[in-house]
Parts: sequence; structure tokens; C-alpha cells
Amino acid sequence: MVSPSYQAVPSDGIADPTAPYLHRRKFLVCIAVCLFAFGTYIVGERAFAFFENHYHPHWTLGADHQIPHSASLVQSQLSTPPAPSPTETVVMAAPGKYSVGYTTYFRGIYARKFPPTLIPVQDLTHILYAFANVRADTGEVVLSDVWADKDIHYPGDSWDEPGNNLYGNFKVLHKLKQRNRHLKVLLSIGGWTYSPSFHPVVVHAVARATFVKSAVKLLEDYGLDGLDIDYEYPSSREQAAGYRELLKELRMALDQHSRNKGIVHKFLLTASIAAPCGPQNYKVLDINGMDPYLDFWNLMAYDYSGSWDSIANHQANVYGPPINSADAVSWYKAHGVAPHKLILGIPLYGRSFMNTTGPGTPFSGLGQGSWEQGVYDYRALPLPGSYVFQDNRTMASWSYDYQRKEMISFDNEAIAAMKGRWIREQGLGGSMFWELSGDKGPYREGMEGGHGKDPIPGAGLVRTVKDAMGDLDYSPNWLRYEWSQFHNLRNGSI
Repeated sequence: MVSPSYQAVPSDGIADPTAPYLHRRKFLVCIAVCLFAFGTYIVGERAFAFFENHYHPHWTLGADHQIPHSASLVQSQLSTPPAPSPTETVVMAAPGKYSVGYTTYFRGIYARKFPPTLIPVQDLTHILYAFANVRADTGEVVLSDVWADKDIHYPGDSWDEPGNNLYGNFKVLHKLKQRNRHLKVLLSIGGWTYSPSFHPVVVHAVARATFVKSAVKLLEDYGLDGLDIDYEYPSSREQAAGYRELLKELRMALDQHSRNKGIVHKFLLTASIAAPCGPQNYKVLDINGMDPYLDFWNLMAYDYSGSWDSIANHQANVYGPPINSADAVSWYKAHGVAPHKLILGIPLYGRSFMNTTGPGTPFSGLGQGSWEQGVYDYRALPLPGSYVFQDNRTMASWSYDYQRKEMISFDNEAIAAMKGRWIREQGLGGSMFWELSGDKGPYREGMEGGHGKDPIPGAGLVRTVKDAMGDLDYSPNWLRYEWSQFHNLRNGSI
């Protein structure tokens, strides 16, 4: 379905003879209002300064770590706004859209050569760092690659700093937050590989309590803005109920963490669960019961078709059978989720089907792929020698190689723009991308080339969708982590 174009309505051209006098009156009123506002600002600023200097409590970190409030102006040389004060209420800026991107340690810094510095932060509001694991026997949340997460030294990092300091991807992400105050970083827990560990944890209160305590500690230790729970997927009513309780307990713990810190700030909780869009998965969830505890839901609006099928089909279509995004959105809305809390997932990859004549026909075998068989990064699509087709009715596109008889289902620029407009028209909260290393972008030094890896020119989908769906949310992130185990994070010297 192609969204309609809109044009500005022309004025009726009727002149108003009183207009000059009305404009002069409006001008004088504006001058008076501005003078009143300026005077109010001066008085308020003096009063606030007096309160800060005489009554604001200092943070106590222990005998050797006392940081006054004024020391929290982190990295002022970056010419970015300072962090909100501990007593400042952070208000969400409306009605900006969310642009949410997954980034992964296991793809980013190894073969794909996609360090955090290549993340298009100007086109994003939230980064979901994937994935932390869960110990099935205890419920403890643990990092999966501590070398990548906190130890690797990037150019400019010192090897001689005293104390226990944070390096690795989380240090780079924190510096990105300092320079881009609208950018939030959340730790994503679970994912397809680690989700089986959730099954025994969510149904036991003691294990859930350990999960909650350890997750909140990771948030403070690593300078995070929230947690993203990616549980794929509860398969029984008992697990669905336990999942709901886990989210409830996490929400309560995050709110208590803010109170313990003495701040009026809400740390995010997203079931960005990478919410499933397949009916057999989302119909198990207690959506109405989960929703009050979540800031938004990321809908995994992709992988509708793939190697597990016998028929080649679209993997991320908005409309049309057998699975589609519109039906999933309708289901979540019907079960109590407000549209602005629904974030539409968009794939930065394509799925291959060999020996087929196109969508809706049988296939046998998969293409080589970029890094795994049958899956190509968007940055390498469309493959040389193939032709691109799109169905505006279903909002789907694909390429086809007549020589190799290979179909690849992926979102091209035109379909991505349509999805961005659809997000806006449906009043949805924004877009989510799996995952950022697959998008078109700058040169990657040291990355191997070859079939399915060589970049193809074109626009990145993250920016394409952002431009189509409207202005982004610019509410501020959080930068103060006075209880972190890392000295350079808790004292603001990163």
C-alpha cells in the first residue's frame, strides 16, 4: 500500500484591513512577555544557585570517594549539555519517534569490523547492546564477552591509569552518550541462543530475584540507560506468567534504584523482548499484563519466511498472507498496547531461496550468504547480476538472479521509506533494526571481501526510515553512575 502524498492547503487570498494593527499589537505583547520571562529566569536561577550551594547533599561513595554535585559536569570539553541534576525531572520529548538499533559484540568487533564508533548515532535514539546471558541454575545475568565489553583498549585508551577502569565497547558507548545526549544505551539480555536459559528462571521467584538484582547492578556498573529483555519465547502459560512477573519485578527494582540514587529519573525497561510477530508466539504472551511495566515493545517484524519453509516467500511484508506485520500490530493493540509503544522491526539483511521462480513458489537450497548460509547483509545487496522487484501492496521487495535461480527477500530503500511512512500514519512509536553492522555505510578497514561481502552503493536503511517516519525523540540520557565499580565511570573521567 503506497501512502498518499500531502500538499499544503493554499490560503484564500482575502486581505484583512486590520492586519497591520493586529501585528503591531502582537509585537508589543511579545516584547512584554519576553521581558517578564527574562526577569523570571534571573530570579529563578539565583534561587536555584542558592539552594544548590547551601542545601544540596553531596554524594558519598566511601571514605576515599566523595564527589560533589558540581563534579558531575562530565566531559564539559565536548560542548554538550551537562547531565540532568539528581533532582531534575527528565521529561520525555513528544512526539518524537524512536529509532532503535541492535549492535552486537560477537558481530561488531570481530569479522564484520564494526566497532561502536561506526554506529550512526545521529539517526538513532536507542542502542541495544546484545547479548548478555542468564545462568539457568541461579538466574544471574552475566556478560558474554568481557574482553569485548570492558577490556579491549581502543586507540587513545591509556594502559597506565590507576584503579579499576572501564574500557572496551561500553567505554566507547558512554563517550557516544556524552557527545549525543539524546542517545540511550540498553543492555539486551537473552536473544535466540541464550533464551532457553530463561525457561527455568522465570518460573522460580528466587531465580527471578537474582536476575533482577544482577541486571540492575550491571546497569549501574556499565553506565546504561535501561534493560532490554529478549526472551524467545515463552511456550506455556506458566512461563508467560513468570515472564510477566519478571518484568514487574524489574520495573520495581529500576524505580527503587532511582530512589536510592536520590534522582527523579526513569531507567528504561523494554520488552523490546524482541516481541514475536508469529501468531504461535505472540498469542502465548500475557500482553495486557506485561504492558504496564514496559516503556515500549520492539516487534520482530521479520523472519516470516526462511530456510525452515518449503515455499519461498517474503520475510518482512507489512500486509498479505501467511504472516504479516499489520496483523501483529493489530493483535498487540487489541490487547491493550498503545500504538506509540509499538516499535516496528526492520531487517538489515536478506534471506535467500535457491532453485525457485520467486515468491510463493517452491525452493530447494540456500545461497552462500555473507556470514552464514542463506543470509546476506543488506550492505551487500542486491547481488551483482540480479534484478530487484517490489510489491507496494504488501510492502515487500526482493531480488532475483535468473541465471542462479536465487531469490533474496530484503527491504530495499523504497520499501524502507514506505515502512517509515506507515509507522507515522499508524501512530506507531518508531523503528527497530536487526542489526546495525548489516546496513550500508562507511568503509570497514580490515574486513574481508568476496561474494556476499563486497559492499553495494546505496543509502542506509536506518537513515531512510528515520527521514520517512518523522522527527526523533530527543529526551536526554543519563550520565551519572556514582556506584559503578569502575573508577573512571563513577568519577566522570571517561
